[in-house]
Amino acid sequence: MNKIINSFKSFFDEVKVEVERTSWPTKDITLGSTIAVIIFSLIVAFLIGILDFVIARIIGIFLR
Repeated sequence: MNKIINSFKSFFDEVKVEVERTSWPTKDITLGSTIAVIIFSLIVAFLIGILDFVIARIIGIFLR
């Protein structure tokens, strides 16, 4: 039982060390990346919507 507890403690000690060594992005970089992802997602959603509309129209023409 002690071995299991020690292994958990060792694991979380190592996690703490790794988190402290991590280079976290600044608030500005995070905000810029978030905005870029949102804009890209909206563009992709718009293009998929147009493609869906066109394909639906084509299929509608063939099914008349």
